[in-house]
Amino acid sequence: MMLEGSSPGAAPAAPTIEEVLSFAQNEVRTAAAGLWPTAAVEVVAHVPSVTGYVCRVRVGGRDQYAKYAYLGISLVSLSRGARGGWSCVRRAQRAYAARPDALLVREAAQLRFLAALDRPRVCAVAGLHPSGVLFTEPVAGPTLASLLRDHPQDTAALIESTWSELDHLHRPQTVRTLTPGDAIAERGIASTFRRKFDGVGGSFYLDRLGDERCSAHERAELSETVRRVVIRLRGVRGPTPAQRRSVLVHGDLKPEHVFFPHGPAHRPVFIDPGLRRAAGPEADAAKLIGRCVLLLAATAPGPQVARLVMEGVGAFAEQRMGMLTRQDRHLWVREVLALWLMDTVNVLTTCLSAPSALPLPEHGEALARRAAAVAALADRLSAHLVGATNDMVAWERSLATAAGIGGVGR
Repeated sequence: MMLEGSSPGAAPAAPTIEEVLSFAQNEVRTAAAGLWPTAAVEVVAHVPSVTGYVCRVRVGGRDQYAKYAYLGISLVSLSRGARGGWSCVRRAQRAYAARPDALLVREAAQLRFLAALDRPRVCAVAGLHPSGVLFTEPVAGPTLASLLRDHPQDTAALIESTWSELDHLHRPQTVRTLTPGDAIAERGIASTFRRKFDGVGGSFYLDRLGDERCSAHERAELSETVRRVVIRLRGVRGPTPAQRRSVLVHGDLKPEHVFFPHGPAHRPVFIDPGLRRAAGPEADAAKLIGRCVLLLAATAPGPQVARLVMEGVGAFAEQRMGMLTRQDRHLWVREVLALWLMDTVNVLTTCLSAPSALPLPEHGEALARRAAAVAALADRLSAHLVGATNDMVAWERSLATAAGIGGVGR
């Protein structure tokens, strides 16, 4: 199977999942021993992820999280042979880990940059080994995701609390303080969407969607539905609201990446930044809104919880739009809805493309099981976007439609 815009042809030999995970775990052990030579090192648990190897480790009796990235690409792409067989990956990985622009080198730099800003607050870097292993301190407390599930009536306040922490980041003057080489542009929603679906390789990718996770009949229906959404989204994204200067965006603003160590009345702490330059904060709004909807899809909390969450999302959006001119309000809606749907398609297709041997996060497994419902939602929302003569009508319909995804049994 080809991934992310590659052309069809003879499938390259692919590393096995066991090779990929075992090698990364050994790199973590070696790196921890190198950074803390007198401390006992224990790998406590693997934390499933599609982007890289993540595990919880105990070093000298202290818990940490360790991350290891292969060649700056996802484990899904790697395990599908995007960089050849295991021997090719090993050779390339040695050179990649030594590069000053390796993904986790940039992530460590971003965490230190944000720590110096102190807004937003982020997890602390515990260490970065030259072999490419990043260690971070754990963050305690409930996540935004768990608070939305448990206290859906507080959704608007929780999202506003999260968003207000990003205010300094979203100011045009802050963008000048991040070293250009430390940006993680490849995590952008639109760039990921284009990488996956442009050209002949994108069509081949859709043809093979879900080949290890769905029946042949399900694959055919999913491919047709997602293809329809992709075609719509290719033509709808317009300009960002006028007179916007470049700002920094968090870039990976998911509800599970926001922690409230001292409870929801206090400042949150963020993990896994993907800072990049953007023409406005719409990408952060789109990812946060879209991932709230995917949280409903993965957990199916019931119609009442789903309705309350989407009402809170709508109130948050209304607050953002209240600061804009009438023209910019329509542009904001169009931009956010298009990026929300692109991100939804990106996530869904990644989960469906993962080899069955690759452990997915719990919410990823749930999304793969509910793939038909998520694809149908994206189909309806993209139809709202391209079919409505009024962008605000399309927005209201989309919020109401999205609430339905949380009311269907898992």
